[in-house]
Amino acid sequence: MANRAGLAIGMGRDARAEPARVASSARGVLHVLGRFAVRQPLGAIGGLIVLVLIVAAIFAPLLAPYGAKDATFAQYLPPSAEFPMGTDQIGRDILSRVVWGARLSLYVGLVSVAFGITLGALWGIITAYFGGLADSASQRVVDVLMALPPIVLALSLMAALGQSVNNVIMALAILLTPTAARTLRSVALSIKESPYVEAARAAGCSHWRIIFLHVLPNSFATYIVLFTVNISYAIVVEAALSFLGLGVPPDEPSWGGMLTAGTQAMETAPWMIWFPGLAISLTVFGLNLLGDAIRDVTDPRLRGGLG
Repeated sequence: MANRAGLAIGMGRDARAEPARVASSARGVLHVLGRFAVRQPLGAIGGLIVLVLIVAAIFAPLLAPYGAKDATFAQYLPPSAEFPMGTDQIGRDILSRVVWGARLSLYVGLVSVAFGITLGALWGIITAYFGGLADSASQRVVDVLMALPPIVLALSLMAALGQSVNNVIMALAILLTPTAARTLRSVALSIKESPYVEAARAAGCSHWRIIFLHVLPNSFATYIVLFTVNISYAIVVEAALSFLGLGVPPDEPSWGGMLTAGTQAMETAPWMIWFPGLAISLTVFGLNLLGDAIRDVTDPRLRGGLG
Protein backbone atom coordinates (compact mmCIF):
# COMPACT_ATOMS: atom_id res chain seq x y z
CA MET A 1 0.00 0.00 0.00
CA ALA A 2 2.81 2.36 0.89
CA ASN A 3 4.46 1.68 -2.46
CA ARG A 4 1.21 2.39 -4.28
CA ALA A 5 0.72 5.60 -2.33
CA GLY A 6 4.25 6.70 -3.11
CA LEU A 7 3.75 5.89 -6.79
CA ALA A 8 0.50 7.89 -6.84
CA ILE A 9 2.19 10.85 -5.17
CA GLY A 10 5.06 10.67 -7.67
CA MET A 11 2.66 10.55 -10.61
CA GLY A 12 0.76 13.51 -9.20
CA ARG A 13 3.96 15.51 -8.92
CA ASP A 14 4.92 14.61 -12.49
CA ALA A 15 1.47 15.67 -13.70
CA ARG A 16 1.79 19.01 -11.92
CA ALA A 17 5.34 19.49 -13.17
CA GLU A 18 4.46 18.82 -16.82
CA PRO A 19 2.61 22.15 -17.42
CA ALA A 20 5.51 23.96 -15.74
CA ARG A 21 8.00 22.30 -18.10
CA VAL A 22 5.85 23.16 -21.12
CA ALA A 23 5.53 26.78 -19.95
CA SER A 24 9.29 26.96 -19.37
CA SER A 25 9.99 25.60 -22.86
CA ALA A 26 7.54 28.08 -24.38
CA ARG A 27 9.21 30.95 -22.53
CA GLY A 28 12.59 29.75 -23.79
CA VAL A 29 11.39 29.69 -27.40
CA LEU A 30 9.83 33.15 -27.06
CA HIS A 31 13.05 34.43 -25.50
CA VAL A 32 15.13 33.14 -28.42
CA LEU A 33 12.66 34.57 -30.95
CA GLY A 34 12.69 37.90 -29.13
CA ARG A 35 16.48 38.08 -29.19
CA PHE A 36 16.44 37.13 -32.86
CA ALA A 37 13.95 39.92 -33.61
CA VAL A 38 16.05 42.47 -31.69
CA ARG A 39 19.37 41.48 -33.25
CA GLN A 40 18.02 40.72 -36.72
CA PRO A 41 15.01 43.03 -37.30
CA LEU A 42 15.07 42.52 -41.07
CA GLY A 43 15.23 38.78 -40.54
CA ALA A 44 12.22 39.03 -38.23
CA ILE A 45 10.30 40.89 -40.95
CA GLY A 46 11.26 38.19 -43.42
CA GLY A 47 10.19 35.52 -40.96
CA LEU A 48 6.81 37.22 -40.55
CA ILE A 49 6.30 37.27 -44.33
CA VAL A 50 7.26 33.59 -44.52
CA LEU A 51 4.87 32.81 -41.65
CA VAL A 52 2.02 34.49 -43.55
CA LEU A 53 2.93 32.40 -46.61
CA ILE A 54 2.91 29.19 -44.56
CA VAL A 55 -0.45 30.05 -42.98
CA ALA A 56 -1.93 30.81 -46.41
CA ALA A 57 -0.58 27.54 -47.79
CA ILE A 58 -1.85 25.39 -44.92
CA PHE A 59 -5.26 27.03 -44.54
CA ALA A 60 -5.91 27.80 -48.23
CA PRO A 61 -9.27 25.96 -48.22
CA LEU A 62 -10.43 28.18 -45.34
CA LEU A 63 -8.87 31.47 -46.43
CA ALA A 64 -9.70 31.38 -50.15
CA PRO A 65 -13.21 32.68 -50.85
CA TYR A 66 -13.65 30.27 -53.77
CA GLY A 67 -11.97 27.25 -55.31
CA ALA A 68 -8.85 27.74 -57.37
CA LYS A 69 -10.56 26.41 -60.52
CA ASP A 70 -14.08 27.81 -60.04
CA ALA A 71 -14.82 29.66 -63.29
CA THR A 72 -18.34 30.79 -62.42
CA PHE A 73 -18.07 34.57 -62.47
CA ALA A 74 -17.92 37.29 -65.10
CA GLN A 75 -14.67 37.73 -66.97
CA TYR A 76 -12.24 40.60 -66.33
CA LEU A 77 -14.06 42.04 -63.32
CA PRO A 78 -11.92 44.77 -61.75
CA PRO A 79 -11.03 44.67 -58.03
CA SER A 80 -14.09 45.32 -55.86
CA ALA A 81 -15.51 44.48 -52.45
CA GLU A 82 -16.73 41.11 -53.71
CA PHE A 83 -13.55 40.34 -55.67
CA PRO A 84 -10.66 42.24 -53.98
CA MET A 85 -8.24 41.22 -56.75
CA GLY A 86 -10.73 40.98 -59.61
CA THR A 87 -11.35 38.01 -61.88
CA ASP A 88 -9.35 36.55 -64.76
CA GLN A 89 -10.01 35.75 -68.40
CA ILE A 90 -12.35 32.84 -67.67
CA GLY A 91 -14.07 34.24 -64.59
CA ARG A 92 -11.94 32.81 -61.76
CA ASP A 93 -11.38 34.78 -58.57
CA ILE A 94 -7.75 35.98 -58.57
CA LEU A 95 -7.57 36.29 -54.77
CA SER A 96 -8.49 32.63 -54.41
CA ARG A 97 -5.92 31.60 -57.00
CA VAL A 98 -3.20 33.69 -55.33
CA VAL A 99 -3.95 32.02 -51.97
CA TRP A 100 -4.00 28.54 -53.50
CA GLY A 101 -0.85 29.45 -55.41
CA ALA A 102 0.94 29.96 -52.09
CA ARG A 103 0.34 26.27 -51.34
CA LEU A 104 1.68 25.19 -54.73
CA SER A 105 4.73 27.48 -54.59
CA LEU A 106 5.62 26.47 -51.04
CA TYR A 107 5.18 22.79 -51.82
CA VAL A 108 7.33 22.95 -54.94
CA GLY A 109 9.95 25.09 -53.21
CA LEU A 110 10.25 22.99 -50.06
CA VAL A 111 10.21 19.57 -51.68
CA SER A 112 12.59 20.43 -54.53
CA VAL A 113 15.05 22.15 -52.20
CA ALA A 114 14.86 19.30 -49.68
CA PHE A 115 15.75 16.77 -52.37
CA GLY A 116 18.27 18.90 -54.25
CA ILE A 117 20.17 20.37 -51.29
CA THR A 118 20.21 17.09 -49.36
CA LEU A 119 21.45 15.09 -52.35
CA GLY A 120 24.06 17.73 -53.15
CA ALA A 121 25.19 17.91 -49.52
CA LEU A 122 25.69 14.16 -49.28
CA TRP A 123 27.43 14.10 -52.66
CA GLY A 124 29.82 16.92 -51.77
CA ILE A 125 30.60 15.76 -48.23
CA ILE A 126 31.22 12.10 -49.09
CA THR A 127 33.41 12.80 -52.12
CA ALA A 128 35.35 15.49 -50.23
CA TYR A 129 36.02 13.15 -47.33
CA PHE A 130 37.34 10.28 -49.46
CA GLY A 131 39.06 12.56 -52.01
CA GLY A 132 41.15 11.08 -54.78
CA LEU A 133 39.76 10.10 -58.15
CA ALA A 134 36.13 10.00 -56.97
CA ASP A 135 36.34 13.61 -55.79
CA SER A 136 38.03 14.80 -58.99
CA ALA A 137 35.53 13.00 -61.23
CA SER A 138 32.52 14.29 -59.27
CA GLN A 139 33.81 17.84 -59.46
CA ARG A 140 34.10 17.60 -63.23
CA VAL A 141 30.44 16.55 -63.35
CA VAL A 142 29.58 19.51 -61.12
CA ASP A 143 31.56 21.82 -63.43
CA VAL A 144 29.59 20.61 -66.44
CA LEU A 145 26.23 21.10 -64.70
CA MET A 146 27.17 24.53 -63.37
CA ALA A 147 28.49 25.64 -66.77
CA LEU A 148 24.99 25.42 -68.23
CA PRO A 149 22.76 28.48 -67.65
CA PRO A 150 20.24 27.44 -64.97
CA ILE A 151 17.13 28.47 -66.89
CA VAL A 152 18.37 26.67 -70.02
CA LEU A 153 19.00 23.49 -68.02
CA ALA A 154 15.57 23.78 -66.38
CA LEU A 155 13.84 24.33 -69.73
CA SER A 156 15.68 21.36 -71.25
CA LEU A 157 14.68 19.10 -68.38
CA MET A 158 11.03 20.18 -68.54
CA ALA A 159 10.94 19.73 -72.31
CA ALA A 160 12.15 16.16 -71.79
CA LEU A 161 10.01 15.35 -68.75
CA GLY A 162 6.75 17.10 -69.65
CA GLN A 163 4.43 19.39 -67.69
CA SER A 164 3.51 18.29 -64.16
CA VAL A 165 4.14 19.41 -60.60
CA ASN A 166 6.33 16.38 -59.84
CA ASN A 167 8.43 16.95 -62.97
CA VAL A 168 8.99 20.57 -61.94
CA ILE A 169 10.18 19.35 -58.54
CA MET A 170 12.54 16.86 -60.21
CA ALA A 171 13.96 19.48 -62.55
CA LEU A 172 14.52 21.95 -59.72
CA ALA A 173 16.17 19.30 -57.56
CA ILE A 174 18.61 18.50 -60.37
CA LEU A 175 19.23 22.22 -60.82
CA LEU A 176 20.04 22.75 -57.12
CA THR A 177 22.19 19.66 -56.55
CA PRO A 178 25.55 20.78 -58.09
CA THR A 179 25.63 24.12 -56.23
CA ALA A 180 24.96 22.36 -52.92
CA ALA A 181 27.60 19.73 -53.72
CA ARG A 182 30.23 22.39 -54.46
CA THR A 183 29.41 24.44 -51.33
CA LEU A 184 29.25 21.53 -48.88
CA ARG A 185 32.40 20.01 -50.37
CA SER A 186 34.38 23.10 -49.43
CA VAL A 187 32.98 22.94 -45.89
CA ALA A 188 33.76 19.22 -45.57
CA LEU A 189 37.35 19.71 -46.79
CA SER A 190 38.05 21.98 -43.82
CA ILE A 191 36.15 19.84 -41.31
CA LYS A 192 37.89 16.57 -42.19
CA GLU A 193 41.25 18.08 -41.18
CA SER A 194 39.94 19.21 -37.78
CA PRO A 195 41.54 17.83 -34.60
CA TYR A 196 38.36 16.05 -33.47
CA VAL A 197 38.17 14.19 -36.80
CA GLU A 198 41.83 13.21 -36.48
CA ALA A 199 41.12 12.02 -32.94
CA ALA A 200 38.18 9.92 -34.19
CA ARG A 201 40.43 8.32 -36.80
CA ALA A 202 43.07 7.60 -34.17
CA ALA A 203 40.40 6.00 -31.97
CA GLY A 204 39.61 3.56 -34.78
CA CYS A 205 36.26 4.98 -35.93
CA SER A 206 35.17 3.89 -39.40
CA HIS A 207 34.99 6.37 -42.25
CA TRP A 208 31.19 6.29 -42.39
CA ARG A 209 30.92 6.80 -38.63
CA ILE A 210 33.14 9.88 -38.90
CA ILE A 211 31.12 11.22 -41.84
CA PHE A 212 27.72 10.83 -40.18
CA LEU A 213 28.70 11.66 -36.59
CA HIS A 214 31.28 14.39 -37.11
CA VAL A 215 31.39 15.87 -40.61
CA LEU A 216 27.65 16.00 -41.36
CA PRO A 217 26.55 17.58 -38.05
CA ASN A 218 29.23 20.26 -38.30
CA SER A 219 28.08 21.10 -41.84
CA PHE A 220 24.49 21.56 -40.76
CA ALA A 221 24.65 25.36 -40.36
CA THR A 222 25.72 25.78 -43.99
CA TYR A 223 23.03 23.30 -45.04
CA ILE A 224 20.32 25.33 -43.27
CA VAL A 225 21.44 28.56 -44.93
CA LEU A 226 21.49 26.92 -48.37
CA PHE A 227 18.08 25.40 -47.72
CA THR A 228 16.48 28.71 -46.71
CA VAL A 229 18.00 30.84 -49.46
CA ASN A 230 17.26 28.36 -52.25
CA ILE A 231 13.54 28.10 -51.47
CA SER A 232 13.08 31.57 -52.94
CA TYR A 233 15.24 30.60 -55.92
CA ALA A 234 13.13 27.50 -56.54
CA ILE A 235 9.91 29.53 -56.34
CA VAL A 236 11.23 32.03 -58.89
CA VAL A 237 12.39 29.30 -61.30
CA GLU A 238 9.05 27.50 -60.98
CA ALA A 239 7.25 30.76 -61.74
CA ALA A 240 9.55 31.35 -64.73
CA LEU A 241 8.92 27.85 -66.09
CA SER A 242 5.15 28.28 -65.69
CA PHE A 243 5.36 31.72 -67.29
CA LEU A 244 7.09 30.17 -70.32
CA GLY A 245 4.50 27.41 -70.51
CA LEU A 246 6.80 24.56 -69.42
CA GLY A 247 6.01 24.41 -65.72
CA VAL A 248 2.90 23.10 -64.00
CA PRO A 249 -0.26 22.54 -66.11
CA PRO A 250 -2.13 25.76 -67.02
CA ASP A 251 -5.18 24.98 -64.88
CA GLU A 252 -3.09 24.76 -61.68
CA PRO A 253 -2.97 27.96 -59.57
CA SER A 254 0.66 28.83 -60.28
CA TRP A 255 1.77 32.43 -59.81
CA GLY A 256 3.90 32.18 -62.95
CA GLY A 257 1.00 30.80 -64.96
CA MET A 258 -1.19 33.65 -63.70
CA LEU A 259 1.42 36.12 -64.97
CA THR A 260 1.33 34.47 -68.38
CA ALA A 261 -2.44 34.88 -68.55
CA GLY A 262 -2.12 38.47 -67.35
CA THR A 263 0.32 39.47 -70.08
CA GLN A 264 -2.34 38.65 -72.66
CA ALA A 265 -4.69 41.21 -71.12
CA MET A 266 -2.35 43.88 -69.76
CA GLU A 267 -4.31 46.75 -71.29
CA THR A 268 -7.80 45.59 -70.37
CA ALA A 269 -7.11 43.84 -67.03
CA PRO A 270 -3.72 44.89 -65.59
CA TRP A 271 -4.72 43.60 -62.13
CA MET A 272 -4.18 40.08 -63.46
CA ILE A 273 -0.42 40.63 -63.28
CA TRP A 274 -0.32 43.02 -60.30
CA PHE A 275 -1.28 40.56 -57.61
CA PRO A 276 0.58 37.37 -58.59
CA GLY A 277 3.64 39.51 -59.30
CA LEU A 278 3.33 41.12 -55.87
CA ALA A 279 2.96 37.67 -54.26
CA ILE A 280 6.16 36.44 -55.92
CA SER A 281 8.07 39.59 -54.97
CA LEU A 282 6.99 39.55 -51.32
CA THR A 283 7.72 35.83 -50.97
CA VAL A 284 11.21 36.10 -52.42
CA PHE A 285 11.88 39.25 -50.39
CA GLY A 286 10.82 37.58 -47.14
CA LEU A 287 12.76 34.37 -47.78
CA ASN A 288 15.92 36.29 -48.69
CA LEU A 289 15.70 38.43 -45.55
CA LEU A 290 15.21 35.35 -43.41
CA GLY A 291 18.00 33.44 -45.14
CA ASP A 292 20.46 36.32 -44.69
CA ALA A 293 19.56 36.58 -41.00
CA ILE A 294 20.02 32.84 -40.46
CA ARG A 295 23.39 33.06 -42.21
CA ASP A 296 24.47 35.88 -39.88
CA VAL A 297 23.31 33.97 -36.81
CA THR A 298 24.99 30.67 -37.74
CA ASP A 299 28.24 32.11 -39.10
CA PRO A 300 30.78 32.16 -36.22
CA ARG A 301 32.76 34.89 -38.00
CA LEU A 302 29.85 37.31 -37.66
CA ARG A 303 28.56 38.80 -34.44
CA GLY A 304 24.92 38.19 -35.09
CA GLY A 305 24.46 35.15 -32.89
CA LEU A 306 21.77 34.69 -30.31
CA GLY A 307 24.08 33.56 -27.51
